[in-house]
Amino acid sequence: MTDRDTAHRRPRLPTGWRRLALRLPILLYRAGLGTLFGKRLLLLHHTGRVSDRDHMTVLEVVSYDPVEASWTVASGFGPRADWYLNLRAQPKTLIRFGNRPHAVTAHFLPSEDGAEIMAGYARRHPRTARRLCAFTGLPVDGGEASFRAAGQAIPFVRLEAAGGYGRAARGHS
Repeated sequence: MTDRDTAHRRPRLPTGWRRLALRLPILLYRAGLGTLFGKRLLLLHHTGRVSDRDHMTVLEVVSYDPVEASWTVASGFGPRADWYLNLRAQPKTLIRFGNRPHAVTAHFLPSEDGAEIMAGYARRHPRTARRLCAFTGLPVDGGEASFRAAGQAIPFVRLEAAGGYGRAARGHS
């Protein structure tokens, strides 16, 4: 068991109307209305690691780098979330950001990077960061140190565009 597993309890998956509300953005993306979400959400396509079926999940963009063509997302349901495990099995996939599709490769970030990412996110979105941590059962007091500690327990994934975009395609490491 890793530090992330012990420090992070998996929240209950939503059911009923809450599940429907969380699935609504997928329908909006399918209707071509992805631009409604600005730069806050993306639609992730992923293939089931067991079923080999196509799935879609809408994720909040924690950070976006238009120069590097990369998006960082967090697994609020922890390292056992289906989309996260599916990306682990097959990291090359597609996303839709706004109404534009992008071929991406998933890179799983170390917990030290998660600490930095969460601290930056908390500076930009303090109320949302507190709610996210409360939802995931991670205690924060509003201070940067507590958000850094929470960020070490949340799995973060950087989705980097393929096909001539981003640092890797330009020969940088």
